[in-house]
Amino acid sequence: MKPIFNPSLMCMNFLDIKNQLTILNTRADMYHFDIMDGHYVPNITLSPDLAKAMAPACDLPMDFHLMVTDPAQYIEPCRKAVASMTERGIISYYSPHAEVINGSGFRIIDQIKAAGFKVGVAINPETPLCMVEAYLHKLDKITFMSVDPGFAGQPFIPEVLDKVRAAKKLKESQPDKYHFIIEIDGSCNAKTFKTLADAGIESFIVGSSGLFNNDPDLVKAFDILTDNFNRAVNG
Repeated sequence: MKPIFNPSLMCMNFLDIKNQLTILNTRADMYHFDIMDGHYVPNITLSPDLAKAMAPACDLPMDFHLMVTDPAQYIEPCRKAVASMTERGIISYYSPHAEVINGSGFRIIDQIKAAGFKVGVAINPETPLCMVEAYLHKLDKITFMSVDPGFAGQPFIPEVLDKVRAAKKLKESQPDKYHFIIEIDGSCNAKTFKTLADAGIESFIVGSSGLFNNDPDLVKAFDILTDNFNRAVNG
């Protein structure tokens, strides 16, 4: 299989942003951009302003992961942040959490699409797949959290894989209806790649353990990532 690698930008070296983006532009598939509000999760990380500053150096889609209580209010700031990328034909993703859009999911999905984004949704480890099934046919990507949202470096929660398998089965059973990418966020590394791929994961959000801690040289670190994946999955 050809994996989708989605580096988590909150794990990058912020003293070397432009150089790291230049390297990742030729190796990664998109950029995972965590926005946390300090309410839905206790941490606060990246912002639309930072995305706007990075955008001129990005040749890959931005993948906004909204760990916030009101994701609708971030749609316009994020749209403006990646406007220069959209003008270059780079279409980004916008993924709120299912837990906070319940009751307004269809409306928010329409707003996200109207802003020019592809639509994703993220679900927490204990959230059942049935919470998003009503609008699953409208999604371009579903992100399964295999750790609790808010902090990097947490241990993998294997129970999530049951939902991954169910999503894969659903997608394969009705390919004309469902087109979402199956993605996982949390503990994507050499120890878990095979298990994740076997369950049906197509896109891997790679952070400290999967990419950035492999080597101080990001070129070498990404080579290690791909080698680790190929050895684990392909033998």
